[in-house]
Amino acid sequence: PKNFARPELDKRRLGEVVDLFTNIRMHEHGDSKDILGRAYEYCLSRFAEAEGKLAGEFYTPACIVKTLVNVLQPYKGRVYDPCCGSGGMFVQSARFILNHSSNINNISVYGQDSNPTTWKMAQMNLAIRGIEADLGPYNADTFFNDCHPTLKADFVMANPPFNLSDWGADKLAGDVRWKYGTPPNGNANFAWIQHIIHHLAPTGRAGVVLANGSLSSQSGGEGEIRRNLVEADLVDCIVAMPPQLFYTTQIPVSIWFFNKDKKQKGKTLFIDARNLGTMVTRKLRELTDSEEPNDRGDIQRIADTYRAYAEGRMEAEEGFCAAATMEEIAAQDFVLTPGRYVGIAAQAEDSEPFAEKMARLTGELSELFERSHELEAEIRRQLERIGYKME
Repeated sequence: PKNFARPELDKRRLGEVVDLFTNIRMHEHGDSKDILGRAYEYCLSRFAEAEGKLAGEFYTPACIVKTLVNVLQPYKGRVYDPCCGSGGMFVQSARFILNHSSNINNISVYGQDSNPTTWKMAQMNLAIRGIEADLGPYNADTFFNDCHPTLKADFVMANPPFNLSDWGADKLAGDVRWKYGTPPNGNANFAWIQHIIHHLAPTGRAGVVLANGSLSSQSGGEGEIRRNLVEADLVDCIVAMPPQLFYTTQIPVSIWFFNKDKKQKGKTLFIDARNLGTMVTRKLRELTDSEEPNDRGDIQRIADTYRAYAEGRMEAEEGFCAAATMEEIAAQDFVLTPGRYVGIAAQAEDSEPFAEKMARLTGELSELFERSHELEAEIRRQLERIGYKME
């Protein structure tokens, strides 16, 4: 709370509060940085749930971040997030590297955020885990005050604000970043994409979370930009994500993966993951996360599919994944909605004859009707016992 800085606050008391956390030994499941970091992450997620729409400025659901990290596998090099929020992309990258017995010092972390409070949260989140990062000297607007103008990143992971309008396109006409077309002022989605591609190294890869509208929009020249990106052979993979993953919005989202040096030249992988995930509350869904060989989670299934595609050994799965050539995408007018390419999953054949099924179902319905009448009579009896007779 901001009142922690008020002059009348007893600084000694505040120091004792800090010492409570500093001196706690948290070694049960890992080192102290990991446990304290996990506690911080837990508080962030609960705060995101309570804040509703405001939370989108700083919190990306962990399962989405893990999907990005598992597909990109940023083991070594420069990792960049131009709208880093509370730094979740960097934390999951570090955790992934440590879980796979690599050295966290093999990556360099770069980020930026325009919100001053969120920028400070990211600094704290990374400091707790001992991750050194360059988030710029202060919070700044990525489009107008790029804190890393010369950076060429090996990996970019980002969850930009969805469908940001009035972002200042008129003041950036002719910008060097708009190589594939000038993005419209009414929507910054393709401005974020082009900013990210501009910052990719010659062999760099990126994963970007965007609202599904960006897959098919034609307004403001967006369709032409999307066409140019496909024809430049930059779009490596599109993953349509399940609904209800965000605390903050019901807008359906997809993850775009870009690659400046694709292994499968002239092709794009489409994954329709909309049916994956498990409801953890009435309103919130999560992708499952399991590394077990015989029980791979949803996140690992997506990553395994991408890896098989990149290595040239993927087999198309009706209703889930398919690779499309540039010509096939052109035939769809460069619309990148995965459902257009993966088709519909085959339904299990129903071998029960229609007449038998109807006899069985009507019999079951008759039994349910009888049961409902019994329950209705019981409710009437109980109401009469307490003096409420129903006519």
